[in-house]
Amino acid sequence: MTAEQVEPEAADGARAADKAGQDVVVAFGQTLKTLRVRAGLQREDLGRRLGYSASTIASFEQGRRIPPPRAIDQADKELGADNLLVVWKEPMEKAQYPPFFQGMAQLEKQAIELLVYDTHVVNGLLQTEEYTRALLAMRRPSLDQETVEQRVAARVARQDIFERRPTPLLSFVMDEAVLRHRYGGREVLKGQLEHLLLLGGRRNVELQVMPTDCEDNAGVNGPFTVITRKDGKKYLYVEALHTSTLATEPEQTVLAAARYGIIRSQALSPRESLAFIEKLLGEL
Repeated sequence: MTAEQVEPEAADGARAADKAGQDVVVAFGQTLKTLRVRAGLQREDLGRRLGYSASTIASFEQGRRIPPPRAIDQADKELGADNLLVVWKEPMEKAQYPPFFQGMAQLEKQAIELLVYDTHVVNGLLQTEEYTRALLAMRRPSLDQETVEQRVAARVARQDIFERRPTPLLSFVMDEAVLRHRYGGREVLKGQLEHLLLLGGRRNVELQVMPTDCEDNAGVNGPFTVITRKDGKKYLYVEALHTSTLATEPEQTVLAAARYGIIRSQALSPRESLAFIEKLLGEL
């Protein structure tokens, strides 16, 4: 197989995958409640031990919210579950992502290099929570609040990639327009630009801007990501309108990596790009 793809006509399959993920969350919640009741604890009691409110514990038990891995580990210990909760960690982690992104989320954990080109919004790995919430709030049809919270938590969890050891090589090129859209308002954009400056100062991160006055751009066909796994295998990820393609065919991945190299050469250098972002920040 050379590619994994979710096509628009496969919407029924995508909805089925989404429902399967929700079923996992509901089943975990029922297990958590059963173990809590068996231990003779009220939601308030378990909440105090885990650092959550009783209403949050209720959200976990009712399948309306996905607990982070740390909370699952701690709940297993506090309830004497003997790993009955821990075994849910992997399927729960997978369930927090929309079906079309689940394969990419797993690849990020195995990546030694990411090459990312974006044309519309700041890449999820670089987003602040406020920026993420602003983007999710603009979705149509609208997302319910529990889904928004799950998506925000999942996106923040992905950013652990910046702290991983050994550190992967992370390269991001984004169009200037990405940095000018005031999604969420002036303060949200200001915080996002400040965050980009912090991340751009990391030794394993290179941020570059493709200015709008650039006369040549090899990325006119749109955004994409090239992932290199620890075993050297490359993947090409392309996403649009809640569908995605994850290609593994060598010709496609090699050409995409080469195209990314051309895009980088046409964009501002990392040093110039950080100066450009600072300039935009000063104009807000």
